[in-house]
Amino acid sequence: MTDQRAQMLSQVKSRERSILKNVYLWMTAGLALTGVVSYLVATNESLMRMFLGSTVSFLFIVIAQFAVVFFLMARLDKMTSTTAIASFGAYSILTGITLSVIFYAYSGLVISRAFFTTAAAFGGMSFYGMTTKRDLDGIGHYLVMGLWGIIIASLINMFLGSANVYYIVSIIGVLVFLGLTAWDTQKIRRMNDAYASHMDEETFIKLSIIGALMLYLDFINIFLFLLRIFGRNNR
Repeated sequence: MTDQRAQMLSQVKSRERSILKNVYLWMTAGLALTGVVSYLVATNESLMRMFLGSTVSFLFIVIAQFAVVFFLMARLDKMTSTTAIASFGAYSILTGITLSVIFYAYSGLVISRAFFTTAAAFGGMSFYGMTTKRDLDGIGHYLVMGLWGIIIASLINMFLGSANVYYIVSIIGVLVFLGLTAWDTQKIRRMNDAYASHMDEETFIKLSIIGALMLYLDFINIFLFLLRIFGRNNR
């Protein structure tokens, strides 16, 4: 490690800027990987049949997604930076496989509108979380409660099949994940602050990866909820 790099890692503010830059780069790379995989699977009938051709294979992929997230969250301190990067890459690929179905469910115009709206809204809220002096922890707890409410309402609506509930939940979902975007961005800053002047290169990379995963999840969920809203009459 060069002296300049070591100096950056020992300075909280300059390190924060570097971590946030890395977080956005890793998040963008993850989204790009997800998009490429999603398109490749959607345009290849044999791949679509192999990954999503049965309920068992689909459930296996979904369970694998949850397993990777829990693995990253629970063992981040103990794993190497290489393992963290590989896990994030694996999650991005698995998400790409599950999202391939959107190319069959929605038109290209709806997908494009949802994506660019997500990018603009996400960017604004992340910038707010990066620059605000306000403590967002209080709001964050309500957002988590709202997230659980969305999950419960969505499960109930699987049996009700109400189009109105589906639409309302989608709107609330966008608002909740926009709030979580700001909160998670601020959490990344605080995670950096917690290390004070003591952070090595391995920790720097792992913190960047977990931050990228947090914002990646926010972005994907905003996109999916907007997709449901924009595609309400265009499926």
